[in-house]
Amino acid sequence: MRLISAEDCEAPVPLWWALVAVAAVIGFALPSFVGLDVVMSTSIIFVYAILTLSMSYLWGYCGMLSFGQTAMYGVGGYAYAVIALNSGNTTIAVFAAVFLGCLFALVIGYFMIYGRISKIYFTVITLVITVVLEKAVRATSDERFTIGSVPLRGQNGISNVPDLQFPWDPSQTLFLDGVYYVALAALLAVFIGLRLLLTTHFGRVLMGIRDNERRSELLGYDTRKYQLGAFVLCGGIAALAGVLYGVWGNFVAPEMMNLNSAANIVIYAIVGGRSTLAGPIAGTAIIQYLTSWLGTAGVGQVTVILGTVLIVFVMLFPRGILPTLGDVIAQVWRFALAGRDRAKLPGARKTSDGWRNA
Repeated sequence: MRLISAEDCEAPVPLWWALVAVAAVIGFALPSFVGLDVVMSTSIIFVYAILTLSMSYLWGYCGMLSFGQTAMYGVGGYAYAVIALNSGNTTIAVFAAVFLGCLFALVIGYFMIYGRISKIYFTVITLVITVVLEKAVRATSDERFTIGSVPLRGQNGISNVPDLQFPWDPSQTLFLDGVYYVALAALLAVFIGLRLLLTTHFGRVLMGIRDNERRSELLGYDTRKYQLGAFVLCGGIAALAGVLYGVWGNFVAPEMMNLNSAANIVIYAIVGGRSTLAGPIAGTAIIQYLTSWLGTAGVGQVTVILGTVLIVFVMLFPRGILPTLGDVIAQVWRFALAGRDRAKLPGARKTSDGWRNA
């Protein structure tokens, strides 16, 4: 269904833009009607949704399952914390952190993609990189591991991460509701940007590579260049999510890069539907809300219950919630149109079995 799927790579229809505009208006108006706790919990959903989009875009539209997005996520968060604390300027820190996330993705992606490793080994290597980076950061507890005047503190993480400053007035910083608006604006920008990217030559080639890489090469495309470009782009998006996480909690830690985080974003994409861009956002919101509700309800063994629910979700919606919902709506719509057309036939009459010609 074109409203929730970008598979046809066509320009978004007006109704798609209208739905995005309605979602944006509701999102920006929400803080006026709810408490600060809801604003904070919704803000972190936006952050995780950006991270999930960086992974699901690679997986769903490029055919590259990467567990390394949490590595770029951690690089972005730590880079922002270190640069902001050393320089005192958060605007520079944001751009520098995103750049370093892209650079990190470029370095590791070059050797993997231009090395022509298979997709399964690509997934395994990105997983190993994430594990190694997390262990390396945890091993920086000694006071000698300092960047500028900022100690990394190992598994304790870096606290007192600066709030975002207004670019035109560094003396003013954003409060929690301001972080909410920034995270929402970033999510909308990433969502719309990735959707529009699919309509370009670059996006169409990426989907062609996903469907048949050998055929794309025979048509004269350097598939490695396109795959590396997508990997770097998504690395920058993951780093942006890491920056927003550091701003949201004023804290960054190695847990940002652990296997649990890497697996969670894969689950978010599977539940929502990795073949769409809206699916990962919906999956993130559903799982995060369910996790929070189970925790606040005082239910024991939250992990076991959540795992059972996820298994049921995957069994009932193997393609994800949004693609399945889109198929159902499309089927109902086609049935309604077919009934209308039959009703217009000359001599048609309504029976208990439907419309029949006289």
